[in-house]
Order: sequence, then C-alpha cells, then structure tokens
Amino acid sequence: MTTTAPDVARHSSPLLRRHGAVAGAGPDAGVAWHYGDPTAEQRALARGGAVVDQSHVGVVTVTGPDRLTWLNSITSQELSGLAPRTSTELLVLSPQGHVEHAAGVVDDGVTTWLLTETPVALAAWLDRMKFSLRVEIADATDDWAAIGEPVDAEGAAAEPVTWRDPWPTVAPGGTRYGPADDEHPGTDRAWRLVLVPRAELAQQIASREATGWRLAGTWASEALRVEAWRPRASHEADHRTIPHELDWLRTAVHLHKGCYRGQETVARVHNLGRPPRRLVMLHLDGSGHLIPVPGAEVREVVDGEPGRAVGHVTTVARHHEIGPVALAVVKRSVPEDAALVVDGDADVVAAAQEVVVPGEGVTLDRPAARGPLTRGLGQHPML
Repeated sequence: MTTTAPDVARHSSPLLRRHGAVAGAGPDAGVAWHYGDPTAEQRALARGGAVVDQSHVGVVTVTGPDRLTWLNSITSQELSGLAPRTSTELLVLSPQGHVEHAAGVVDDGVTTWLLTETPVALAAWLDRMKFSLRVEIADATDDWAAIGEPVDAEGAAAEPVTWRDPWPTVAPGGTRYGPADDEHPGTDRAWRLVLVPRAELAQQIASREATGWRLAGTWASEALRVEAWRPRASHEADHRTIPHELDWLRTAVHLHKGCYRGQETVARVHNLGRPPRRLVMLHLDGSGHLIPVPGAEVREVVDGEPGRAVGHVTTVARHHEIGPVALAVVKRSVPEDAALVVDGDADVVAAAQEVVVPGEGVTLDRPAARGPLTRGLGQHPML
C-alpha cells in the first residue's frame, strides 16, 4: 500500500480488443497483461523488438516561467538547470521523508512533463503548493498516452515528448547502495516512454508493428523491470518507505541541493547509514504450479522451519530465462545469506535472495565519522 494510492484506470485501451488480449489488474488495469503468448512477447522485448502499451500511466504538465525552479524547491531532484529533452525523475516526500509520489521528468523548453501513477493526487498537491508563482498545473492524462519502447535514447527534436528511464545510472548529486553502474543488472535494460495523443494510440502502435516489432503486455515489461531491480512506487513503496531502502538515491534524489520537504530524513539516513529496510530480488522455487502474490509475507528459515515474517513481496514475475522472480522489501537485519521462504496459497515457496541494498546499509560516499560511532553502526565497509 502506497501513501498515495495509484489512480483508478480512467481509460480502457483500444488494444484490449485485440484477439488474445488479457487485461491487467491493479495498477496495470486498463492495458493488457499479455496478448496470448507472454513468453514470446517478453523475449521480443528483451531483444529490443517489441512495443508495450503504457497508456495507463498518468501525465501531469507544468507550464510557466517559474516551473523548473519551483519544482526544484519542493521535490527531491535538482531541476533548476534541466536542459530540454533531458530525462530525470523526482520524488515527492512527506515531512518525515516517506515517498508520496514518484514521477519521470522531461522538459521540452516550454512545458515540464511529469509521468506518474498518481496524476490526480500529484496535480492537486502541486496546485496547493504554487502560491503566487508563475506556474500552471494540469492533469493531461485524458489527452496523452504513453508507449513503452526498448530504446536507450532521449527524444530527438523531431520526435514526440519522450522520457528515457535513467535507471540505474547514478545521476549527478545522487549516490548508490547497490553495485556500480557497469555491474548493475539494470544497465542492460533499455526503456523509454513516448507520449502520443491518446486518440492516436492504436495508430502509433500499429506503425511500430509495421516495422517488425511485436506488441507485448505488462507481463513482459514487469519481468524485465524486476530483473533490473527497478523500483516502482505503486509496487515497492508503502506508507513507511524512504528512498534509501529501494536504492532510489541513484536516480531520484540529489543530495547536495537546497532544502525541500523530507530532505532532513534523506540527509540523516545517508549520513548515519542503515535504512530500516532493504530491497532484495528473490529467485523463487518454480517447481510448483503457483507462485506467491504481491503482499505475501517473507519468512526467515530457522532450524529448517519457517520463522517470523521479515518482510513482504512487492512484485512477482515469470522471467523467460531465469524463471519465477520477485522483488521484496525485508528488514535490514535479515542476514544476506539467510534462507528465506514466501507464503503461498497452500504452502511456502523457497526463495533465494539476491542483494539489492546491502545489509550494511552504507553508501560509498557516506561522510566519515567525526567521533566515536553510535553503537551498532560499525565501520564503513569500504574502509
């Protein structure tokens, strides 16, 4: 459960009328989960030869001469000097530093485009925060639809507004808990969202199919997202989430900008280390017919038996190569080599964890301690 729940789907994609289309559910309602052959669709997407209907993603626009400096002052990202057609992402945090909204950001020189799963609530919050500044906010979801492409490129001048996913490259001012960029599994995932007029969605998809691309559903795109350890607010974040737990300081948080709501928590946890929870990827036992569902509890195995709950599954997927996998958020204190199981309908499912945010919970650039460390914090692992 997120602090701000994803919006209920307003539109049912015309592509759901395709033969074999199976509708998505929850945050992915309104678009297809798959079109009859999810494994082939996923393989095509992994090869860079598929297009994904992402028309359920919300679109908020901000115009006016103060738009970038204003957004810079109230969100986690440095935006005051954002160049046109350069993609980034931001978080809106609570005063306690918990994630309330997440959005992909791109500016075309006139308008700042925010791609988000909470357009109604985000637009309303931004409208309350504008005071006397020269900005105008609009929920443009009814007018624009997103198309997902496995392309690692910003939108060119002649192209529609395009947001290129910056994950997992550490942005200027960001930092990381997980591996270096060139060792991160997300480096191999190319992904961008292209905005087209909603009335032209089917036509735009058809034009890509005419080049040989396959139409794929969210089964495919979600499996590749899990493989890339890419957090998604509607899935990985709940009312307690701070960005550090999901390694989201890589791309969505600037540590050296001015104050904004939630900044004190961001700085304190970065400086002291050890966020209370951490993201892991789970390789699930696929020998059974069923796999766990999001929200299922993760348990640590003690003396050969499932013990206490230490976290919960956030996303579950069937990957075409590595089998059933999941993202989960667990307590930081869970050993990195602990044997885990996940609650299923009839029995528990064995799960091997792959560390995303290390249990030490310390970034590479955490400031050195000036005096005796607080008991239990230990030394920086790189020292």
